[in-house]
Amino acid sequence: MAVPKVAVVGAGVIGLSTALCITETCPSCSVTVLSDQFSPNTTSDVAAGMLIPHTYPGTPIHMQKQWFKETFTYLFAISNSAEASEAGIHLVSGWQVFKNTPKEELPFWSDVVLGFRPMSEAELQKFPQHRFGQAFTTLKCDCPPYLLWLEKRLKAAGVRMYTRKVADLWELHSEYNIVVNCAGFGAHQLVGDEKLFPIRGQVLKVHAPWVKNFIRDGDGLTYVYPGIHRVTLGGTREKESWSLSPEPGTTKDIFDRCCSLEPSLWRAQDIKVKVGLRPSRESVRLQREVLSQGGVKLQVVHNYGHGAGGFSVHRGTAKEAAQLVGECIAALRGSSSRAKL
Repeated sequence: MAVPKVAVVGAGVIGLSTALCITETCPSCSVTVLSDQFSPNTTSDVAAGMLIPHTYPGTPIHMQKQWFKETFTYLFAISNSAEASEAGIHLVSGWQVFKNTPKEELPFWSDVVLGFRPMSEAELQKFPQHRFGQAFTTLKCDCPPYLLWLEKRLKAAGVRMYTRKVADLWELHSEYNIVVNCAGFGAHQLVGDEKLFPIRGQVLKVHAPWVKNFIRDGDGLTYVYPGIHRVTLGGTREKESWSLSPEPGTTKDIFDRCCSLEPSLWRAQDIKVKVGLRPSRESVRLQREVLSQGGVKLQVVHNYGHGAGGFSVHRGTAKEAAQLVGECIAALRGSSSRAKL
């Protein structure tokens, strides 16, 4: 069999990191990324990029923890390197606060982040509306820098990137041996996945360089996430809402909620509003599939449906998707050697 040709559809954080993992685990492949949008116009560019996992009800916890741990370990190494500022990756400490003590005082990821502990009474005085809290240090990926850094790594590895709208996976079968579907919400049309639904997120990016600590309300709806240059204020989770237009009433509501957690934000300047549709499912779709049409077979790997938690698990799911691509290559080599017999 000649050099296996792999097409990765989608250029958000999942598509780019999956393409990178494929080049690392299957160096003999020829990898191409196809997407109708690249940074700064992807859903990933709107994301806050904080590594605080969102739970997927349909995915076993041990698997979610493994994905998170692999992602944290990978990004922690970058944060500790000369690449950190270019990649937009940095450590940030802060608090997750609750109005009532949660049932689960130790989330499954508590031993992956750094220094996880209950907040002291003195710390809780900063949040008079809240009765319980957790303090820890985690990582943040700033976008677009992180996506541009991934693109740079891909180009250095010989990966080609083309702007192309893929309407059907079958249109790629004559050019590629394996197709990796990282289309995010685009998978709704691309493979007709009815389990995929949008959760609209509206966030504000503000200039407030004095804010150094993250603050997250326990329900995950209100948060203050400081980046290298701007602070992300959120947010909304509007299920089945398709609107990409900013709503002024929502902007005011987000700003007011964040100011109630961090009153110094009233002085924030240069407020920019961003909206994205999170590609959500009960569980991430991470699986291999062989499509068949008129006796022709197409090897496909799916890696999409990460919802609001994509950044927290992106490297872990990309590694698993790359292993599945390895299985596809083995299957193709097996069938081509059988054909020679």
